[in-house]
Amino acid sequence: MNDERTTRLDRMRFTKNKMSANLALLAIIFNVCFFINIYESDVGSWYYTILVGGSILYNLIFMLAAFLSSEGIKNYKIGYSYLMIVLGIIQIVRIFIYPMKAHGAVVTIQEQAVTVMEGGQFIRVVLYLVLSAACLFAGAIVGIIRSRALAGHLATLESKVA
Repeated sequence: MNDERTTRLDRMRFTKNKMSANLALLAIIFNVCFFINIYESDVGSWYYTILVGGSILYNLIFMLAAFLSSEGIKNYKIGYSYLMIVLGIIQIVRIFIYPMKAHGAVVTIQEQAVTVMEGGQFIRVVLYLVLSAACLFAGAIVGIIRSRALAGHLATLESKVA
């Protein structure tokens, strides 16, 4: 049993952490779904504010940071796991910014009150953000566990050589 574990840990020196990297990429896909769902909405001029500009800028930064994390975590660099946790927390916080405000907002279009974000769209965009965050958290946890395991294994190899 111990030999299997040692072999598995030794293999990690030569293979990539694909699971964590793929989870980070999946988080990007869920974020893109959120992005498309929000910005394809055209409900009066409610979305034409400085907040939407900040949101678009954040989406670009998020996708770049998540992609960078997916590349870094492939090589068992633990710092990218922590970046993924921060990105996941921000994804959860975002639920309370745009979706909550839009869900509670009403605009008047041609003398009729229209809800900016109906219930179905609200549930969808919240689900996209939650799934994105869940992928980031899961990828980060796997990355931390595997990075620490590999670091410990490398330390034992170095102590055997010395």
